Amino acid sequence: MKILIATDAWHPQVNGVVRTLTSLARSASALDAEISFLTPDGFPSLGVPTYPGLRVALPNRREIARRIEEAAPDAIHIATEGPIGWMVRAYCRRRKLSFTTSYTTRFPEYIAVRTGLPAAVGYAVLRHFHAPSSTVMVATDSLRQELSARGFRKLGFWTRGVDTDLFNPHTPATLDLPRPIFMTMGRVAVEKNLEAFLSLDLPGSKVVVGDGPQKAQLTKQYPDAIFLGEKKGGELTAHLAAADVFVFPSLTDTFGVVQLEALACGTPVAAFPVTGPKDVIAGHPIGALDTDLRGACLRALTMSREACRNFALARSWENSARQFIGNLTALQPSRALRPARRAPAASAVQG
Repeated sequence: MKILIATDAWHPQVNGVVRTLTSLARSASALDAEISFLTPDGFPSLGVPTYPGLRVALPNRREIARRIEEAAPDAIHIATEGPIGWMVRAYCRRRKLSFTTSYTTRFPEYIAVRTGLPAAVGYAVLRHFHAPSSTVMVATDSLRQELSARGFRKLGFWTRGVDTDLFNPHTPATLDLPRPIFMTMGRVAVEKNLEAFLSLDLPGSKVVVGDGPQKAQLTKQYPDAIFLGEKKGGELTAHLAAADVFVFPSLTDTFGVVQLEALACGTPVAAFPVTGPKDVIAGHPIGALDTDLRGACLRALTMSREACRNFALARSWENSARQFIGNLTALQPSRALRPARRAPAASAVQG
């Protein structure tokens, strides 16, 4: 099966969407599926207002059509709601072609935080974007319930996984810092709610791994915290394995793949009880969820690192890829690049 995924998020960006898509493609090959990507590569781009360093592609209709037709896919999936996503959506709509989408980022909340635009406006736009999709794939059951309450339809399930070969507890970095070490990792930006972590009165050390537009401000505002910048590959794994607790303060992530990455390194998680952490951590002795984030951090110190690792070992990217492909094949038994048919009832695709 040949699958084309359209995405506005791509390398050199470092985020959960990019990691998810590259891991999906790698795992899908073992399931007789070939995934190619329609990405911003080769298109002019524009800097995103309020987000220095992040650029968005400016695709053109003719080149989008050429790339799709050159790929000759059996199925088209739109992973993001940016300019590339909208233009591929328009291509499919003009030709009455079936396509699926995924909801991976809370853009309404992100935009509201940065611009003051009411989140309700953003959700209205996203409902319109996803309405023609055969299946709108979401990573967690709580997100599916939330979006359903907001009027989204045809919601299907596509969970996330973790590369337990790359992320492992075997070679932790040597960090000459007072213990315990409370660490967070990801984009250093306002929507990640890092101040909720950095403002806590905790013993030991608070460490931030990552880069982003808020780094200079937070470094100045919280001089006692350690900002290590961006880490990749084995170096990232070593730092996650060296932490005593991984703190995930975000209130807006739809899943938070980094939680699984930390657990695979044997590091328990502390987070707020919101979508993402509730679906990964709740009910398992691998972390602590609490509206009192400090209390969650201290309780997480008591969790078994072995239990964290074992939990991650059962959540492979191959299982994630199998779910993703199942959402396509359930709707498109032969070639999907053809006129759309009526989608089955939502209950038939919710996994």
